[in-house]
Formats: sequence, structure tokens, C-alpha cells
Amino acid sequence: MSKDVVLIVDDEEGIRGTLSGIFADEGFEPFTVASGEDAIRVVREASPDIVLLDVWLSGMDGIQTMEELREIDRELPIIMISGHANVELAVKATKIGAYDFLEKPLSMEKVLLTVNRALEKRNLEIENKALRQNLIKQWKLVGDSPKIWQLKKEIDMAAASNGRVLILGESGSGKELVGHLLHEGSSRADKSFIEVNCAAIPQELIESELFGHEKGSFTGAFEKKKGKFELADGGTLFLDEIGDMSLQTQSKVLRVIETQEFQRVGGSKNIKVDVRIISATNKDLKEEVSKGQFREDLFFRLNVIPIKIPALRERTEDIPSLVKHFLDMFAVEYKQQSKEVSSETMNALMSHSWPGNIRELKNVLERLVIMTPSKTITHGDFFAFDSSGADYFSCSKLKEAREAFEKDFIIAKLKENAWNISKTAELLDMERSNLHRKIKVYNIKIP
Repeated sequence: MSKDVVLIVDDEEGIRGTLSGIFADEGFEPFTVASGEDAIRVVREASPDIVLLDVWLSGMDGIQTMEELREIDRELPIIMISGHANVELAVKATKIGAYDFLEKPLSMEKVLLTVNRALEKRNLEIENKALRQNLIKQWKLVGDSPKIWQLKKEIDMAAASNGRVLILGESGSGKELVGHLLHEGSSRADKSFIEVNCAAIPQELIESELFGHEKGSFTGAFEKKKGKFELADGGTLFLDEIGDMSLQTQSKVLRVIETQEFQRVGGSKNIKVDVRIISATNKDLKEEVSKGQFREDLFFRLNVIPIKIPALRERTEDIPSLVKHFLDMFAVEYKQQSKEVSSETMNALMSHSWPGNIRELKNVLERLVIMTPSKTITHGDFFAFDSSGADYFSCSKLKEAREAFEKDFIIAKLKENAWNISKTAELLDMERSNLHRKIKVYNIKIP
């Protein structure tokens, strides 16, 4: 295990020697220099983990040195030390970015405590940064079709603004993914991304969930609780399935959007927040407005930047990329060698209508990774586990469900007849030319 490197910058040889010996005894690797110029050189060459820097140095003083070091590495923790400390100097050092300010004569116990705390903070920041990078990789929009390139372009433009975004798309098409990408590409990326599934929370609890509640405000409110708006302060609030929110709650959300203020359930104090709202729905909100089930004024507030996600059946050319992405992901998750699919299997995957969109594709591939013992997923493996009792209920319109079923039904009959089109057309009691047309319309790949 490598040792943490401590750079000690002081023009007093006795202090350098004392600190160096103590840090060596405590398991650190100490470097010592007597000037700011040498400190800058060591930081460039050796990249120490922490710096103890005297304010009063000959030549370049400690404050100037710290400014230079911050230019080299803004994350480097620097602890200032001085025998002539004053409040003004301490404030200045802290503003520039010093972790702490210690007075001479130094208490070795306090020095070690401060150094360890500074390193703990730095390690946590490095860990958080790595976790954020992993999350960014997780939220990746896969595909190179024209529709996906256009979607990526719209996300980049919308993310850079602070405008409210309404994400439209069928169930399973990736609305949550787009919400995360909008947040990660925004100036709020270092703040919270808070999600609320409006369809999954009982009506009697949704206001408490959104706005929080005070202790004793209703039966079961045993303690004060912050709501999602408060938790998202400075960041992004993602309201999923906004079309399922009741009219009563809609009116309260509208007021928060207008004022950026609210009260907890059972409270009387106004709480002010700065929240960007991204909402998503698989419903046609204009139609919901005309039926009186969604407030028109809220719709206009949310629909500042509309982003429409294409269904998977509208971008089948992206399926090979998605398949590879999910196979690699599940290989890591299940700690096994990445599987591949045969060309026949890929044709079958591209021919499927995917009424459940990317979520359905992901679930099918996860099942195949788990249940297929060989490295290659064959045509037989796919159809052995294919529940073409697809989730037609995830379709938002009757026409979509009918078309999805018709495509799956035709594929099933073609399989029964060894992909013989004439025989299948006769069995289905339809003209061969009509079946050919259906095969072309539904992009069914014949093996």
C-alpha cells in the first residue's frame, strides 16, 4: 500500500526536521523544501497528497505560493502555518483555498489531526468523482441512427439551459435516461437529481412526498420530513409519469413552479428553493387537457422544451449497438465472459416489434445471458425463451398494440412454416403479395 506524500514548506530547518520525523513515524512519506519556488517544482514533479505551507518565506511568500499551487492542482489540500497569524491573513488564505490555518508553535497532535481530516476529505472527493464518472457512463444514449443523433443534439442544447423540459415517449423508451443526461449536461450536475414517480405514489401521500411534512401533521407523521422539492434544491427534480398526477396536486406544483416557494404539509413557514423541473409522460397531455384531466396552465409551464423519444421500432438500426451494450453490461454484472448473438438471432431481434421498447429488449437479453450456457446465443435460444406474449398493454394507443400483435403473430406463423411465405400466406388466408407488404412494413427479417 502506497504512503501518502506530505510536502513541508518552511524556511526554518528545525521545523522541517521535526515535522519530517513525525510524519515519517506516522507512516507518511515526507518531502521538505525551504522556498515557494522549490514547492512549485516538487508539486509539478512529485504530485504530493497534501502540503503544509508556511506563510512567511524568503522570496515568494506563502500566499503567492499557494496561488501558484492552486493553478497546478485545484484539488490539492493546503494547510497554512504561521508564527505571526492574524484574522485578516487567515481569511485571505481560506478564500484562496487553504484547507486550514495553523499557528506556531505547532501542536503536533493538532497538525496530525488536521492532515488526516484533509486527506479523508480529499479521498472522499476523489471517490465521489469516480462514482459520478461511473454514473455518467451508466446513463449512456446508445445508437447512431438519425433519430438518435437528433435526440442527442436536442439533449445537448436543452441541457445547457435552465428551461423546463417535457420528455415524451412510450413506456420503456428511455425517458428516465434522457432526464439523467439533461441533468449531467447542465450547470447543476454537481447537485442532486431527485426522481418522483407520480404514478407509483398513492394520492394521499404524494403531497407529503413532494413538499415534505411537519411532525404530527397527520397520522403516521412521527417526525419532520423533507420533501423532494427541498431535497432537489440547487439541482433537478424529475417528475416521471406527470400525466398521472391528480388535479389537486397539479395546482400545488404549478404554484411552486411560479413562486419557487412552498410549505410542508402541516407547516406554516414558506420554504424557498431553486429547482429545475424535468417531467416525463407516455400520455398525450394535449388530449388530457381537452378531457379536463390535466391543467392547461401547468402543461404550458412544463412544456417549455419538448423532447420526443422515438420508439425502438422506429430505429431498429440501433438494435445491434444496444444488444452489444447490454451483453457487455450483463457480463460485468454477472462476472462472466461477454456473450455474442448469432446472425440469425440478431435478425430475429431486429424483426421483433418491441412494444415494451428498450426495457423489453434489456429484459430479454438479461434472461438470455442468464439462461444460455454457451458463449453464443443462437436462434433456438432466443425462441426458447422468447415470451412473445409481449407487453402489449405498454402501448399507449390501440393501433400500436394491434400492429405489435400483428407483427408478432406473422413472425410466429412464419416460424411454424419454416419461413415459407407462400405456405404462411395460405394458412393466414391472405394474398401472398399482401403478406410480402406486411413483412416489408414491419421490417421482418427472413432468415
